Amino acid sequence: MTKPSKRYTAVAEKIDAKRQYSLEEAVRLLKECDTTKFDQTVEVSMKLGIDPKQSDQMIRGSVSLPKGTGKTVRVVAFCQESDVATATAAGAIAAGSDDLVEKVQKGWMDFDVAVATPDVMPKVGRLGRVLGPKGLMPSPKSGTVTRDVATAVQEFAAGKIEFRNDDGANVHAPVGKLSFPAEDLIANVRVFVDKIRSMRPASTKGTFVHRVVLSCTMGPGIELQAEG
Repeated sequence: MTKPSKRYTAVAEKIDAKRQYSLEEAVRLLKECDTTKFDQTVEVSMKLGIDPKQSDQMIRGSVSLPKGTGKTVRVVAFCQESDVATATAAGAIAAGSDDLVEKVQKGWMDFDVAVATPDVMPKVGRLGRVLGPKGLMPSPKSGTVTRDVATAVQEFAAGKIEFRNDDGANVHAPVGKLSFPAEDLIANVRVFVDKIRSMRPASTKGTFVHRVVLSCTMGPGIELQAEG
């Protein structure tokens, strides 16, 4: 087992693992504990009271973070020729139908998000084995299959993120960079957490949100106050 570094240990000692912090306190602690030379990503992790094996309890979707993610997002659009110009103007790094499908089939994967119009999904479906394992397959549930492809491209390029629960009933999402002003991180976290809370499945019993933890790339997790 790898022994924690002296830097990590010093940072962890500032955080009471038995305490739940307010969001404002947690963000302040993250910033105080920053000892790296790079701009760390801030992430929220939520432990949910769902049964991941039940399809009607799956948590999957997308949400626009008001302050963005601090990351340049490369978006491609699978669409008809008539939509290529608008998708490109909206910020897509590549757009098209048969030609784009073929390009991806040949191994090109230099993008972070793929959106598609419903009419080309039968063709995009052939890429399931390529895009699926990487979490890049367009889906109506995540907002990446839509007739308004230009708006989808703009939103994802500007900071809209996708999320889905894992097999352990957890949902994770990047919510900004540690260099963000505290109020921007707070705004992003609140929007994400509120979105998840609003998606409580009707079949879920008892507490829905068990834990909410805020962390950064090289730091320990800070548990937030959460009930629900």
